[in-house]
Amino acid sequence: MLEEIFTIRNQILPSKGRVLIAEPFLNDYYFKRSIVLLTEHNLDGSIGFVINNPVKVKLTELLPDFPDFNANVSVGGPVSTDTVQFIHTLGPAIAHSMEIKPGLYWGGDFEQMGSLIRMGKVKPEDVLFCIGYSGWSPNQLDDELSQNSWIVTELNTDKIMRSTRNIWKHTLLDMGEKYKVWANFPENPDSN
Repeated sequence: MLEEIFTIRNQILPSKGRVLIAEPFLNDYYFKRSIVLLTEHNLDGSIGFVINNPVKVKLTELLPDFPDFNANVSVGGPVSTDTVQFIHTLGPAIAHSMEIKPGLYWGGDFEQMGSLIRMGKVKPEDVLFCIGYSGWSPNQLDDELSQNSWIVTELNTDKIMRSTRNIWKHTLLDMGEKYKVWANFPENPDSN
């Protein structure tokens, strides 16, 4: 019975714009109780960003020439942790943005983003900056899915952009009875 509770039967396949929800036993620094927004998923592999691993760092500490801005910053994953990328809702206002799903975009012209921030045309909830990213080689994510590491689902843009550390639990609670057990499962069962 317990094994059935923790068996995942994904009804939705991974694709750009969908999210991965980590199973409760995944005890990895980057992915523990994480939600990963997929920005690419194809035969070449997958790319995504952990959206609920916020760090208390000022953007100007990461990008000294960038304007002071009360931005949301998350550790996006273990790959290229010396880079900063961004997810946003500004669409065509940022040149070279790539649409992830309607109303949600990845990347674009960093200088243009800085200019819009300086002009006061960007609100903190319009952009999520990520340190590093999450990447999977061809078939690697499929292997992890077959090992019950991730639930594939969809979140609306507002939830993605306003995500907090608690979004993992709240999303699972919204997914039905089976996942309430996951949401309430202790992070360290040995300490109970």
